[in-house]
Amino acid sequence: MENHGPVLPQGSSPSNQALTRVTLFGCCGLLLALFLFTAMLLVYIALEQNHSAEQHNRLDIDKALQTLASSTRTTLKDYALWGDAYQNLHLKVDIDWAFTRQNFGPTLYRDLGFDAVFVIDAHGATSYALVAGQLAAVDARTWLGQQLATLVEQTRLTPAGNPVSRYVSIGGTPALVAADVLSPGNDPEVRADAGPQSVVIFVARLDPPRLLALGKGLDIERLQVAGGTPASGLPQLVLPDGAGALQWQPSQPGHQLLVLVMPLLLLAGLLVGAMAAVLLRRAALAARVMDQQMHALQAGRAALAASEARFRDVAEAASDWIWEVDAHLRFTYLSERFQAVTGLSREATLGQSLDDLLSSEQGGLSPWLAQPERRSREVLQCTYLDGSRQSRICRLSLRAMPGGGYRGTASDITEEVMARRRVEYLSQHDTLTGLANRTRMQEFLEGKLLLSPPLREPLLMLSVDLDRFKPVNDLLGHGAGDQVLHEVSRRLCRCLRSEDLVARVGGDEFVLVVPGHVAQVEIEGLCRRVIEQIEAPFYVAGHEVFISASIGIARAPADALQADELLRLADIALYEAKAAGRSTWRFYASQMNARIVERRRLEQDLRQAIEQDQLLLQFQPRYRLVGRQLVGAEAQVRWQHPQHGLLGPEVFVPIAEDSGLILPLSNWVLHAACKTAQAWPEPLRIAVKVSASEFQRAKLVPRIKAVLEHSGLAPERLELEMTDKLLLDDRRQVLEVMRGLKALGVNLLMDDFGSGHWALQHLQNLPLDGLKVDRSFVSALVDNPAGRSIVQAVIDLGHALSLRVIAEGVASAEQFEILRQVRCDEVQGPFLAGPLAAEGLSTLLAELPANADPTP
Repeated sequence: MENHGPVLPQGSSPSNQALTRVTLFGCCGLLLALFLFTAMLLVYIALEQNHSAEQHNRLDIDKALQTLASSTRTTLKDYALWGDAYQNLHLKVDIDWAFTRQNFGPTLYRDLGFDAVFVIDAHGATSYALVAGQLAAVDARTWLGQQLATLVEQTRLTPAGNPVSRYVSIGGTPALVAADVLSPGNDPEVRADAGPQSVVIFVARLDPPRLLALGKGLDIERLQVAGGTPASGLPQLVLPDGAGALQWQPSQPGHQLLVLVMPLLLLAGLLVGAMAAVLLRRAALAARVMDQQMHALQAGRAALAASEARFRDVAEAASDWIWEVDAHLRFTYLSERFQAVTGLSREATLGQSLDDLLSSEQGGLSPWLAQPERRSREVLQCTYLDGSRQSRICRLSLRAMPGGGYRGTASDITEEVMARRRVEYLSQHDTLTGLANRTRMQEFLEGKLLLSPPLREPLLMLSVDLDRFKPVNDLLGHGAGDQVLHEVSRRLCRCLRSEDLVARVGGDEFVLVVPGHVAQVEIEGLCRRVIEQIEAPFYVAGHEVFISASIGIARAPADALQADELLRLADIALYEAKAAGRSTWRFYASQMNARIVERRRLEQDLRQAIEQDQLLLQFQPRYRLVGRQLVGAEAQVRWQHPQHGLLGPEVFVPIAEDSGLILPLSNWVLHAACKTAQAWPEPLRIAVKVSASEFQRAKLVPRIKAVLEHSGLAPERLELEMTDKLLLDDRRQVLEVMRGLKALGVNLLMDDFGSGHWALQHLQNLPLDGLKVDRSFVSALVDNPAGRSIVQAVIDLGHALSLRVIAEGVASAEQFEILRQVRCDEVQGPFLAGPLAAEGLSTLLAELPANADPTP
């Protein structure tokens, strides 16, 4: 038999096999191109992430520098408008006042971080210089060079209280320089000089330690001054005024992405390449056994039909609906998903105009479709009414058809748009009350102050802080507190007009912004309405709750023209309102700022006085009323201030409580009093006042125990006096601390009883040893029968609870006699003896008769 070799199937030929190879090689090429594209895209994403991180660092550094400049100008303004500085650094240069007393001394470097401080007098000479916190005979030109004259001239042309700041280069190191003219401000006792004004200059260098600390706070590595030739690949931020540039080490998150993903991508490429090789070999073999051409044609038709079926299934399962319109923009085709998504009938919509169904913010779609350049670069957002006549939002995309008309898809994005709008609303509103938040208030203020001329459109700001709100949270829970805050917001809104703004800027802090001309009487009427509304009872969880409010008022343009400054001044006025007894309002006045500066200075002086043991104790003797027998003394702390003389505790104890100095002050008093009392005769007691704040965070029980052990004083000889303010906090914690003190053996007295918030159910549950009748009741004993009745009731109450009753402030023999008649136990006051120094009390003890019995 003749051998003809392999027989190819019908319809198969070497050209078909070659076509198969070409097709498969093309697919492999496409796969290779896909992998190359994926790798390039990955590299692009990594570079974009690095660029984004670099830009984020740049914005953070720029914002930190702006914050430094703003803080420097604010601090400089406080010092430049200080009348004492004008008198002691312009009219004359008093080194003792400026440096020795630390008014313009080392604290500017140690606490505020200014590397240099210069005062340039009227003749351009440096009259006062402070470098690194030390007094120096340095000319400011050695720091600032030729820029000094320009800076001084520009500062003198600028009104006082508006510091001029710029960046300069000092020895290759960038520095922030701020300058302002010395002015007496609003101090009526200092007369302004008619000659040229002295200029005070603060210099803060951006040296390596400051930049490293700044970078650490921003989570930026190696923030430093850029050298003459920038380091390779390191980004730079150019400082204003040609002062140099900063550079840093970027985090480069994209490199980490490449390290993690690129090996996996290469591995996947190798696997796909191997699979492509196998497929190529098998496809070559399959080409040799290809079916007949008819069978292949039938298979192709079946595949095409299946593909069309898959397309229809995908199109109808998607959330989008497909549409076509003719050249007249009338619907010629709508997919079946149209009816499911929109709730409208396909048959009724076909033939209608596109403008009858869809509309955009610009109106109908016809003008938009008439501009091809717009269609090429944007996807239009449209609205329509669904079958329930509810407004819906869709995203429209399209493509022109060759024969005229358009086809495209419409995606329903209603929920997405609503969610975005909700996020935008929450970003500018308080979630609890629905009021504007601090961001919205800032935008509202800036819009009013920048867009409208302030002299023609004034503005009023009220800073409102709730009084007695903390006990609501502590006693009834935060849910009740939230209900009260929600009701407060409703009451505040009722007090204002529709064009006014109410914002919640803190836990119990609100701000009211009232634009337009408002007369003084109208402002006071508004404040009165606000306080009356808030003082009305709240009914929460079956309880009747009472709170109040204090209000600080600032006005633009009279007080300030900047939003942040206006809010700061309103807060200063609010502080004055609270200091005036709460439930009232105060308008901002320039002297308030001076009082805050003075209070800040007293706080610094008090800190030094405690550290350097500059305080002293006086002792108010206390007598048993029967026989006038001395039973002990009350320790009263005094402060011999170098400028203000002898200050009583009513001046500096509130400052200590607000600044956190109450703990070291109390420790000093306890140690000094117990050490002094240890030298007294055995039965005599020493009384020391403790503040309410010490019951909350000062670990009072171990502190008292350590004082007793260190001084050697017997616990029963120590009496701790407290006021009823501590009941405004957590009563369970207060009771636990008092029981711990009683376990040590000390005595507990309630001071100023009858003048505060005490209730009988609390009094009978506390482990007290005595009550002190407030001096206001003692002063009314002689001329007021009702006053005597009150004191009698307090004494009877104390005796009924087995407590000693002590009357303070006894100033006359008549008061002493009445207290004896009503059976008061102990007394103290100027009638018997005034406050004595330790030596005076020792003299009094020495003068006691040898047979006198001082035992209580």
